[in-house]
Amino acid sequence: MNREELVAEIAKVAKVSKKEAGEVLTATIDTIEKTVKKGEKVTLVGFGTFERRQRAARTGRNPQTGATLKIAAKKVPAFSAGKKFKELVK
Repeated sequence: MNREELVAEIAKVAKVSKKEAGEVLTATIDTIEKTVKKGEKVTLVGFGTFERRQRAARTGRNPQTGATLKIAAKKVPAFSAGKKFKELVK
């Protein structure tokens, strides 16, 4: 399912226009992104948690040359599925 299909489904289920559904989806995603960027968690009970995690620096290897290289530490977005969502997917 792509964004357009998701917006259409939200509009159908919520009985609103596609434009309104698209605006709500955009606002939701923007809010999650801004909150996670600040280092805070966004928890949707039963669905899951969005958070920022620290990935440690490590040593990697160039597959073409075999040369060792340093991979810097960085912050990455992460999602942990909630119990209800996990059970639904089983």
